[in-house]
Amino acid sequence: MTTPDILCIGSVLWDIIGRAPTVMRLGSDVPGRITRLPGGVAMNIAMTLRRFGLMPGLLTAIGRDPEGDELTAACARMGMITDHIYRSEDLPTDRYMAVEGANGLIAAIADAHSLEAAGDKILRPLADGRLASAAAPWAGAIALDGNLTAALLAEIAASPLFARADLRVAPASPGKAERLVPLLDHPGATLYVNLEEASLICARDFASAPEAAEGLLARGAHRVLVTHGGKTCAEGTRGAGVIADTPPEVLVTRITGAGDTFMAAHIVAERRGTPRAEALSAALRAAAIYVSGEIGS
Repeated sequence: MTTPDILCIGSVLWDIIGRAPTVMRLGSDVPGRITRLPGGVAMNIAMTLRRFGLMPGLLTAIGRDPEGDELTAACARMGMITDHIYRSEDLPTDRYMAVEGANGLIAAIADAHSLEAAGDKILRPLADGRLASAAAPWAGAIALDGNLTAALLAEIAASPLFARADLRVAPASPGKAERLVPLLDHPGATLYVNLEEASLICARDFASAPEAAEGLLARGAHRVLVTHGGKTCAEGTRGAGVIADTPPEVLVTRITGAGDTFMAAHIVAERRGTPRAEALSAALRAAAIYVSGEIGS
């Protein structure tokens, strides 16, 4: 059995995205494109990692329904390791639905109840010897998304199974950002958040990404990356301070998945030994290229 280059833990689901090239308001009814693609935070990160040549392994929950069979097969075709996915007999495959206009994300609904219901069952391969065990914990990289429950994220933060991991953490949405607080103390954790999420975690408003990075480090984080759309973004490391960079200016045609692309590109840059400032710049360029993609893609 092939050993993954990195584990992606969290949501793998069907993304149903409606995109229109015009500005949309409440009640808008406009022509556009509707796509159904494999998505979810863990999946979006895994897809970007795959494009950069890495082989990610997925730890998630997918139903044993036709949608789940189709989704699992799609993941395997894209070159991801699906052997360790928890396949539930009684939980349906999760879905995410979003509407985007030229003025950005209009609305979204995440139906990730099955992942939450599965709980720590998705982590069994890290404990039973298939990937690792308590005696020999996983020592490689893990991309972890915030769609997991607050209880499970707290368990991961304290678990010996994750004590040696290079843990890269992203919230699923601002509404779930505070779930990441227990992971601030993990010595191997790097948090990838936007300005709003950083403010929620620290329970205070920040005017800029560099200020937010300083605030998160003061709050106890070991390492953070803070994005702010097309404005200045920052990376902060305990003991090494904060650096900042600005994304390239592009025409934004899609939003969903941009943060996941940024995170994956940064992970890949660091695996290649890219220096700190250059790794941040490379991640910002990758995210800019992603959001400038064509409407129909």
